Amino acid sequence: MPLAVGFDLDMTLIDPRPGMVAAMTALADETGLALDGEYFAANLGPPLDMIFRGFEAPEERIPWLVDRFRALYPEIVIPATVALPGAGEALEAVREAGGRTLVVTGKYGPNAAKHLAQFGWTVDALVGELWSTAKAEALLEYGATIYVGDHEGDVKGAHAAGALAVGVPTGPRTAEELTAAGADVVLADLTEFPAWLKSHLAR
Repeated sequence: MPLAVGFDLDMTLIDPRPGMVAAMTALADETGLALDGEYFAANLGPPLDMIFRGFEAPEERIPWLVDRFRALYPEIVIPATVALPGAGEALEAVREAGGRTLVVTGKYGPNAAKHLAQFGWTVDALVGELWSTAKAEALLEYGATIYVGDHEGDVKGAHAAGALAVGVPTGPRTAEELTAAGADVVLADLTEFPAWLKSHLAR
């Protein structure tokens, strides 16, 4: 089977936390709701509707809150986002090995695409708005045998697709927590990915 490797986006390839804090704080100021930007940014992963329910936002307002956050996103979050160490090199390592790259994220697809363009990253497929085991839909569709992420939801998604789960503790979960969640491999960060991939393929 041809090599195809999936990557999560937030806190795997990119660090959008300062902008996430600012965007959620702006939405809190606009609506008067108790939306904790610092907590949100420290626990990236779950989809927005789940986040707003966790903040006890009125259910009938959640669709509007999701839309409004997405509208604020390009102006506030994109400029404040940085690439995580080794991200571009990890994507390139897959291409150099003759493989395909895909990004599977819980983030709204058009905003995820803006991040890829921001850093000049080209991937073979981008699929947004998938979380945890739902990520398996895209991984199976594109034949991914490896999925890289920073959250136990990413581990679950990889395993649901029969893929190898590679964890990086660059997000809210430690290496120990990712191992406990069932990650098959845990790297310190993506700077270790090219060498690991080369070794993995050699085996």
